[in-house]
Amino acid sequence: MADTKRDYYEVLGVDKSADDATIKKAYRNLAKKYHPDVRPGDEEAAEKFKEASEAYAVLSDPDKRRQYDQFGHAAFEQGGAGGYGGFDFSGMDFTDMFGDIFGDLFGTGRRSRGGGPMQGSNVRTAVEISFEEAVTGCEKEISINLKDPCKTCNGTGAKPGTSPETCTTCGGRGQMVKQRQSLFGIMQSVETCPDCRGEGKVVKEKCPNCFGTGYTSSRKKISVSIPAGIDNGQSIRIRDKGEPGKAGGPRGDLLVEVRIRRHSEFSRQDVNIYSTVPITYAQAALGSEILINTVDGKIVYTVKPGTQTDTRVRLKGKGVPYLRDNNMRGDHYVTLVVQVPTKLNSKAKELLKEFDEQTGDSMNVVTRFENAKAREAGKEEKDSEKKGGKKKKKGLFG
Repeated sequence: MADTKRDYYEVLGVDKSADDATIKKAYRNLAKKYHPDVRPGDEEAAEKFKEASEAYAVLSDPDKRRQYDQFGHAAFEQGGAGGYGGFDFSGMDFTDMFGDIFGDLFGTGRRSRGGGPMQGSNVRTAVEISFEEAVTGCEKEISINLKDPCKTCNGTGAKPGTSPETCTTCGGRGQMVKQRQSLFGIMQSVETCPDCRGEGKVVKEKCPNCFGTGYTSSRKKISVSIPAGIDNGQSIRIRDKGEPGKAGGPRGDLLVEVRIRRHSEFSRQDVNIYSTVPITYAQAALGSEILINTVDGKIVYTVKPGTQTDTRVRLKGKGVPYLRDNNMRGDHYVTLVVQVPTKLNSKAKELLKEFDEQTGDSMNVVTRFENAKAREAGKEEKDSEKKGGKKKKKGLFG
């Protein structure tokens, strides 16, 4: 088996001298990429996740890592039939080993046992702004329902004069240990107590004001500073404006997603702006000054004589500010499109025909071609008659 298994350091993509933080970070990145919950039904990804988990289980443990560095995979081959690839995972508490990693991956977080302090949940909302506001930045006020600890029970959820009681199901720990068979063998997992929901305590007599929840909800207005250069779908984090924490834990954060309305003229890609500007045939042929709309207002641009349709020009520094450095801006790319007039009076038509005659006579190109073709046919006929006459004369003296 040993010669078919990959080196654990190679699996995680780290050097043998890597410290614990580097190993943990490498495993976390692989877990985010290959975890079955992220890629359900992908057998190859599941296999890579198992391989990475085995490597991390060894290299994150100082004793096992020391054995592995000395003996390689052979250090775990004896008695390893119950584990993946020869390593015995039976009886190991993967919740303790990987809990902080998977908590980061899937947003569950970790809490102290027995209903200890826990940070409140994050609250998400959205705000809509215009294209110009995304470029220049702005202030927006949003209204949102937020929870606060109940003033009647001080957040305990219990009726005044009473107190929450220790949960008899979990003994006040807030968690319960369970065993189950998995691809690693027999695993122990720690799950939230279903009766106290992880609090470690239960409320027998509920507060009449908050109905035992410990919180009251109210509509609040919050000012949001939207920075210049923000892009569609990005979020702004406002610290301590989320759900209240539990057991003295800090509040969560408010995450405000920015949604940018479509602009009738401009489009955006990263920090660059794109637009299309129509110009007349005369402006394109003779050259002319035109007005171009930008996010900074109208500017004068000089079109060069002989400009062709779909010519793209660059307005340097007229794009979107960089989010991390508003002193730097992208560019504005303008596509010039020559417009053909659809309504001409008789005078304009005559002038256009005269113009055409002076610049190549394109209007009569078919007539000239047919005339040339007819002249060529007539010439060939005359040549043929001449040749036929000579042959007849030669036949009389023959």
